[in-house]
Amino acid sequence: MRDWVIATDDPRASDVLELLQRHLAFANEHSPPDDVHALDVEGLLDPTVTFFSARREDGALLAIGALKELAGHHGELKSMHTATETRGRGIGRAMVEHLLSVARARGYERVSLETGSMAAFAPARSLYRAAGFEVCGPFGAYVPSRNSTFMDRRLGSALDLTGTDR
Repeated sequence: MRDWVIATDDPRASDVLELLQRHLAFANEHSPPDDVHALDVEGLLDPTVTFFSARREDGALLAIGALKELAGHHGELKSMHTATETRGRGIGRAMVEHLLSVARARGYERVSLETGSMAAFAPARSLYRAAGFEVCGPFGAYVPSRNSTFMDRRLGSALDLTGTDR
């Protein structure tokens, strides 16, 4: 049984801002400045973005993630970050599953994401592959870059979150 819940949240909350700063610092440490696509708090407040957090029952913040509407039936995963001290407990996977569930409920047919191509981002790429995402080309306003890995997942009508509903 999970000891946390995923729900919409305010990216301006103080603990969220702290985790978001760690997320942005990681992105800036491992990516060239012109290839950092992580959203700051203002980006997360955009009306096309829905921001979520995973919190323990006592309110402690464990992870964040967001879903951005790109166009009609296409969404993008953004700002996925699990607190270092809580990694390996399935929280990141649960966040991806939650975001895919929200995307299905909105009628999205496709969900895409951009992550780094450097070694530091290998755990993220592995998580996304395990959730059924496959490497694709740039989407939306992204341009080809050796520093980016673009992935997407087609969504079927089934509520199968194992990646087999392609």
